[in-house]
Amino acid sequence: MAVLAIAAVKLVVHLYAGRHYGYFVDELYYLACSKHLDWGYVDQPPLIALVTWLVRAVLGQSLAAIRLLPALAGTAEVVLAAVIARELGGKRFAQVLAAVTTLVAPAILGGDGLLTMNAFEPLFWMGCAYLLIRLIKTENEKLWIWFGVLSGFGLENKYSMLIFGAGVVLGLLLTSQRRLLASRWLWLGGAIAFLIFLPNLIWNIQHHFPFLELQANIRASGRDVPLGPVAFFTQEMVLMQPLTLPIWLGGLWFYFFTEAGRPFRAIGWAWIFTAAVIAILSPRVYYLFPAFPLLFAGGGVLWEQLLVRSRWMWLKFGYVSLMILGGAVFAPLALPLLPPETFIRYTKAIGLNQPAIENHKLGPLPQIFADQFGWEEMAATVAQVYNALPADVRARTAIFAQNYGQAGAIDVFGPKYGLPPAIAGHQNYFLWGPREYTGESMIVLDDREETLQREFASVRKAGHVEHPYSMPYEHFDVFYCQGMHPGLQEMWPRLKQWD
Repeated sequence: MAVLAIAAVKLVVHLYAGRHYGYFVDELYYLACSKHLDWGYVDQPPLIALVTWLVRAVLGQSLAAIRLLPALAGTAEVVLAAVIARELGGKRFAQVLAAVTTLVAPAILGGDGLLTMNAFEPLFWMGCAYLLIRLIKTENEKLWIWFGVLSGFGLENKYSMLIFGAGVVLGLLLTSQRRLLASRWLWLGGAIAFLIFLPNLIWNIQHHFPFLELQANIRASGRDVPLGPVAFFTQEMVLMQPLTLPIWLGGLWFYFFTEAGRPFRAIGWAWIFTAAVIAILSPRVYYLFPAFPLLFAGGGVLWEQLLVRSRWMWLKFGYVSLMILGGAVFAPLALPLLPPETFIRYTKAIGLNQPAIENHKLGPLPQIFADQFGWEEMAATVAQVYNALPADVRARTAIFAQNYGQAGAIDVFGPKYGLPPAIAGHQNYFLWGPREYTGESMIVLDDREETLQREFASVRKAGHVEHPYSMPYEHFDVFYCQGMHPGLQEMWPRLKQWD
């Protein structure tokens, strides 16, 4: 019951926070992708688009609707952390500790507050770990089939599933459980995972692996904040909340240095391998977040065992209470629980804020929050330009955006203002093409006038977009342009922007 109560708190917090601020930039993009269902996209596998399509079909696309499933996924993550702790041998306190630690980690709290792949990724990683633990305990090798099913859908959610899966295999090879790799059921599970992933693999082959091109472009651009190993793990410690540090370090100790954790050491090696690969290849701090509940579970078991043997029983309640208090302090940094001005005052008062992920100039809000402001206002500004055109011209006028956030905002809010869907060269919008537009009449967002004058016969500044809380790079001019030369169809290959 205690674990369910903790999970209920998690759900209530998300249901409250999910209605504030506005659509996150990636949510706008996924809503657009859900209207173009395919076996792959430039920057992600297809599952998030399918999930978004299902949500739109059943619940609509309001903020409350699209953020319900991430909230439920986060709630399930809390419960699953406790279940894994139980499977590792933990009793009530270990399960509660694992659940509380998962609840109060601000990084996990924030990740479950938005409709993105990151909200569902932990369930695939933790589900595979749970099946591995059950396989080790029961020696029921048929569980490899379900491991394959989860792995396959995990790959259709996010390619990082491959890193964690490779870590599990390495972990088994490095332990006495390597005998499980000889099972024919493992090969059957692997075949199932491959078949589930195959449509996306074929799509990538047909499109020359755009995700790899995208990643290379991102590295070359220097967009991401560079993090060395020390800075990377320091941010992990802060974003998981410093008070959880003894728990997840205790989880590593449990897997590697205790007799109770020895049978499950492969999970410890999987965590080490995953952390090392991410820190070396692509050190965005949130890439490692799905792995932490596995340590919270192991740490819960370790601390339960230690406290049972000591006189420090008061720590069981005192430290958990302290973590909950710390979680309450950090929660407004992870979720939009406070109005913007109150949030700004709060961060100044406590001297903490979200770390920068990308090298962009910031406004008064951190990027994750700033990217939830200004989208409808932008669509309204574009609508003023569009609706001022004669009716026969409007029918031939394209709205060209520079990134998927701008284009997605036009697609989501545009119908309210009488706008057609946008076109763009960014990410998958490039593959969706210019449709029937010729370039004879275009509304262009966020470009330089001197650049446009080289490409159009006529260029006129027609509006300006700015919101006090949005990202500064989303403050831009809107231009009305006529007579693109060469035409838009001929120009389209040059407009590709994968970054």
